[in-house]
Amino acid sequence: MRTSRTPLRACLTALVAAAALLAAGTGTARAADPPLRDLAAAKGKVIGTAVTGSKLTGAYADITGTQFGSLTPGNAMKWGSVEPTQGGFNWTEADQIVAFAQAHNQQVRGHTLVWHSQNPSWLTNGNWTPAQLGTLLQNHINTEVGRYKGKVSVWDVVNEPFDEDGGYRSTIWYDGLGSGYIANALTWAHAADPDAKLYINDYNVEGVNAKSTALYNLVRSLKQQGVPIDGVGLQAHLILGQVPATLQQNIQRFADLGVDVAVTELDVRMSLPADSVKLAQQAADFKSVVAACAAVNRCVNVTVWGFTDSDSWVPSTFPGYGAATPYDENYQQKPAYHGIAEALGGGGTSEPPPTGACSAAYSVTSQWNTGFTGQVRISCSGASLSSWKVNWAYGAGQRITQAWNATCAQSGTAVSCANASYNGSVPDGGSVTFGFNASWSGSNPVPTVSLG
Repeated sequence: MRTSRTPLRACLTALVAAAALLAAGTGTARAADPPLRDLAAAKGKVIGTAVTGSKLTGAYADITGTQFGSLTPGNAMKWGSVEPTQGGFNWTEADQIVAFAQAHNQQVRGHTLVWHSQNPSWLTNGNWTPAQLGTLLQNHINTEVGRYKGKVSVWDVVNEPFDEDGGYRSTIWYDGLGSGYIANALTWAHAADPDAKLYINDYNVEGVNAKSTALYNLVRSLKQQGVPIDGVGLQAHLILGQVPATLQQNIQRFADLGVDVAVTELDVRMSLPADSVKLAQQAADFKSVVAACAAVNRCVNVTVWGFTDSDSWVPSTFPGYGAATPYDENYQQKPAYHGIAEALGGGGTSEPPPTGACSAAYSVTSQWNTGFTGQVRISCSGASLSSWKVNWAYGAGQRITQAWNATCAQSGTAVSCANASYNGSVPDGGSVTFGFNASWSGSNPVPTVSLG
């Protein structure tokens, strides 16, 4: 049988009075890092994200504008989007993204001019002679690059030209025009905007392997021929725990050819559901990739392929996988965000937030004759936390028996609870909670709680 409700009401009343006594955080609290774009700029790098134009409102727009120094249209500049019917152009979303970038002092990475995928059916189903196909490609490049001349600073001109074994991929372009289509596309793009940086972009070329070596040999050959090629894009669609050991070595060898290198489409997918162990590994993977770029002078940009899980391509493409980006679906920073920040020099020496800026509130959410369920909410206003620890002392023999979303230990009357690996971050204006079960007998007074 449950005890009377009166003791619980008394506890909750006492909680209101005790809330005013909650102390501000000290030990593990620190002021918030600068935005990622500022951390990157301090190292001479640019951090970017792929975006969807229709989502550039509210929190999505705020994070996009604040955290990132470059934007890549996820789909809006692909051939099938801009010219769905021959001679019929739709620039609406691409223009929207470019305008947003200009308003937020961001670069735009145009993606992509020549690809085997997401082409309009009128193009792929046409019976073109090589001359006709070449003219169509040249006109497309002239039209798109010309439209954004001076507004798009970097173009992924040719996307995914190689098979896994290093041979050329069989595509409408290779099959119809031969491997020379790559040099032609770069030459035409340069003519349309001589100031834009021109890249070849591919996946599974992050480490030293047959495919990346084929790309290396192509770039070296193009340079020797005098073809305008400014950079190489390593997409980096990675699987949890599988960052290539030769990533930095590979970045360096491309840089040694005299071209820039960018990580263009970084995400790290995991089997679902996510848990604290997977999220910690993901943070380490993001940190490893960004650190490899930061270590090479000519690695100029790291772009995540969507910053939030709600805007990720992974779940629909790889069933059973997801949680691949630095923010969760509710726009909360994940450990991966802090992995990026640390690789860019953030996450430094701890320092306390302003007095009263962060606090912890203890409450009893249910109670019965031998036990109760409690909750602690850590909230910040005017500061943020990268990790937290909460302490209190029980005054009537209560004992913690189970905790979730925190690691709790009790010695005598003293209780100490620290964040789990996935919820240490408390943003300015945000909060996190953890819960626990405990035993009690006789009375259950509310303790005074402190961050420390």
